[in-house]
Amino acid sequence: MSVKNPILGLCQQSTFLISAAKVDQCPPDVGREVAFAGRSNAGKSSALNTLTHASLARTSKTPGRTQLLNFFSLDEDHRLVDLPGYGYAKVPIPLKLHWQKHLEAYLGSRNSLAGLILMMDIRKPLTDFDQLMLDWAVASQMPMHILLTKSDKLAYGAAKTTLLKVRQEIHKGWGDAISIQLFSAPKRQGIEEAHLVLAQWLGLLDDDADVEDENDDVAE
Repeated sequence: MSVKNPILGLCQQSTFLISAAKVDQCPPDVGREVAFAGRSNAGKSSALNTLTHASLARTSKTPGRTQLLNFFSLDEDHRLVDLPGYGYAKVPIPLKLHWQKHLEAYLGSRNSLAGLILMMDIRKPLTDFDQLMLDWAVASQMPMHILLTKSDKLAYGAAKTTLLKVRQEIHKGWGDAISIQLFSAPKRQGIEEAHLVLAQWLGLLDDDADVEDENDDVAE
């Protein structure tokens, strides 16, 4: 008999915890957390809000608005982290360097970081910035799961074709440990699959658990 994914209740009670400009301002490095990263305007905030059934992350028509490490509490031992959007051309270079310095410090030193969700706009996948994140994940042996966001912007067949193409490129260049799926916040596509990844990384599922999943169509 299948059971409900335990991440659902935690996401529904998620609350803002703290914003940090530097690593030493982050909450205590205990428990487990999953970070969300993505090039500016890739739909990162919308995806985070959809997965938590809340308006945790601010969305804006101006890319690059997220300038801090924003932590959200699921319970005392589990957190989600909204990382600064990267790659937006209009952000001043000194600010870009500040983000890069402290983002690298966070990624390289955070023991509680259990995995990284990387958002890619399905219409512009595998940018130089995305490839840098893939390089880092492989070098650091950090679990990574990719959401091809805004999949509703393409016809279903074209979205599936892009998914398969990007998956092949990732497996060729970075190995088969990185998983990938389609995701659309407006259409609420891919939520169950992403929730399953979060639950596994946060240690909320037994290895042999049979979890209800209504979205078996685009799995990795």
